[in-house]
Amino acid sequence: MTTLIPILGDQLSHDLASLRGASPASSVVLLMEVAEETGYVRHHPHKIILIFSAMRHFAAELRERGWTVDYIELEDPENRGSFTDEVGRALTRHGATSIRVVEAGEFRVARMIAGWPERFGVPVELLPDDRFICPLPDFFAWAGQADKPMEYFYRDQRRRTGLLMEPDGKPTGGHWNYDKDNRSGPPHQGDFPSRCPVEPDAVTRDVIELVRRRFSDHFGSVDGFGLPVTATQAEAALDEFIATRLPLFGTYQDAMVVGEALLFHAAISTSMNCGLLDPLTACRKVEAAFRGGKAPLNAAEGFIRQIIGWREYMRGMYWREMPALGEANALAATRPLPDFYWTGETDMKCLAESIRNTRDNAYAHHIQRLMVLGNFALLAGVAPQAISDWFLVVYADAYEWVEHPNVIGMSQWADGGRIATKPYAASGAYIDRMSDYCQNCVYDVKKKVGPRACPFNSLYWDFLARHEQRLSGNHRLRNQYATWRRMSPEKQAAYREWAQRFLDSLEPAEPGWARTN
Repeated sequence: MTTLIPILGDQLSHDLASLRGASPASSVVLLMEVAEETGYVRHHPHKIILIFSAMRHFAAELRERGWTVDYIELEDPENRGSFTDEVGRALTRHGATSIRVVEAGEFRVARMIAGWPERFGVPVELLPDDRFICPLPDFFAWAGQADKPMEYFYRDQRRRTGLLMEPDGKPTGGHWNYDKDNRSGPPHQGDFPSRCPVEPDAVTRDVIELVRRRFSDHFGSVDGFGLPVTATQAEAALDEFIATRLPLFGTYQDAMVVGEALLFHAAISTSMNCGLLDPLTACRKVEAAFRGGKAPLNAAEGFIRQIIGWREYMRGMYWREMPALGEANALAATRPLPDFYWTGETDMKCLAESIRNTRDNAYAHHIQRLMVLGNFALLAGVAPQAISDWFLVVYADAYEWVEHPNVIGMSQWADGGRIATKPYAASGAYIDRMSDYCQNCVYDVKKKVGPRACPFNSLYWDFLARHEQRLSGNHRLRNQYATWRRMSPEKQAAYREWAQRFLDSLEPAEPGWARTN
C-alpha cells in the first residue's frame, strides 16, 4: 500500500504536516516543475529560479533522510505540465492507493486538489498547513465576532505565542505597538549594511540556465540571482539580518533611499513564503536578540508585528474573502496599467527607482510597494486586477494569498474597506518625507500644479474629489475633505485639470506582459 505525497513549491519544509507521521517505507514524495505554474502569470525569472532550485535541493535532502522522491523536471519529455496530470501519472507509475497532501496556499490550486478524489478514485487526505501560526478556523471565528482592526488580531497573536509578553500578561515595555517610533525618514549616512548574496551552486546554475532558455522574455533580469535556496542558507540570512540590520530596522523600516535595495530590511520573505524558514522560529530569534540587548524594542516589535500580525492576518483574510476578493472593484477603477510599470521609463524618480529595484532584484520593501507603486495605481484609478497581476509577476515572494489582500484590498481599497479602514492614498509630501527620491527628480514636490509639479499632488486631490460621495463619510478622511472643501473653486479646478492632463499622457501597457492568455 503506497501513499503518494505531493509537495508543492511553497511547501518546502521538512516539518510539513504531510511528512510528519508518514512512513518513508510506504510513501513516495512527488515534486513537480510544471509549465502551468510558471505561466499562470509570467513570473520574474528570479522567482522561477528560486522555486525550482529550492525544490531540487529539498528533493536531495529528502532522499538523504530516507524518502523515496519522484522529481519531475520541467523539460522532462513526459511532463504534462500541470499538478493534476502529474499526480495522475505518479499514481499509475507507483501503484499508489492514496494521496496525502497539505492544503494549498492559493485558491486556484485548492480547487484543483478538491477535484482529485473524483478524478483519481483514491482517498485524498487533506491536511491543514500548520506552518502558519493561526489556524484558519481560529481566524474565521475571530473575524466573525465583530469588525475589528488588524491591531486586535495582532494582540491576540502575541498572547497566543507569548512573544514579547511578560509573566503578568502585559506586553513587554507597556505598549503593544511601537509603530510611532518606526517612521523616520532616510538616515543621513552613506554606507548601509549589505546582504551577502548566496553564491549559486551547480544545482542553481543549472536552473539559471534553464530559466535563461525558457523565461528570459519575462519582466526582470535572469542575472544577479543570490537568494537562499535551502533552509540552512535561509537561517544564515536571518542570522545576518539580526546581527547587522535589526538594530536600526525599526527606526528606518519605512525609509527609502536611491540605490539602496534593502536599507535595514531582512528580505527573508522569499524564504518564509516557500517554506525554507519557519515564521515563529524567526520571531523567537528576534525576540532573543532584544532580550539579549542586541536590538531595541521598537525593532523587535516591528519585525514580529509584520510576521505574526500582518502576514497571518492577510492570509486569513484571503481565505475568508475569496473568491470575491479576486474580482473586487469597489472604486470602479478601470484604467489600464501604465506602460512604465514594465519599462521603468518615467520621470517620476520614486517610481523609476522602485521599478528598477524590482526589475533587478525581484524585491522592493513594503513602503515602496504600498506608498509608491500601489499609491500611484490607486490615485490614477488603475484596474485593481491589473496592478495585482503586476505585483504577482514581479516579486519573488509573491503568492496570491499575499498579493490579493495586500494589493486589491489594502493598497487599492477595491474591497470597500474590509481589510483596510481607509485607502492608502498620499501626495508627494509623504514620499518626500520618507525618502530622498524627490531631491533629484524632474518634478518639484513643493509645486502643487503646473507642468513641473509633482504628479502625486494633483492626483491625490483628484482622487479624493472623484470619490467624495463614497469616502467623505470615512472618519479617517474627515480632515482631508475639510481641507478640500475650504479650497476655492478655482484651486479645486486647477488640481483636477492638471491631474487629468497627466492621466491623459499615460501610455497603457501592451497586453501580454502579465499573462499569456
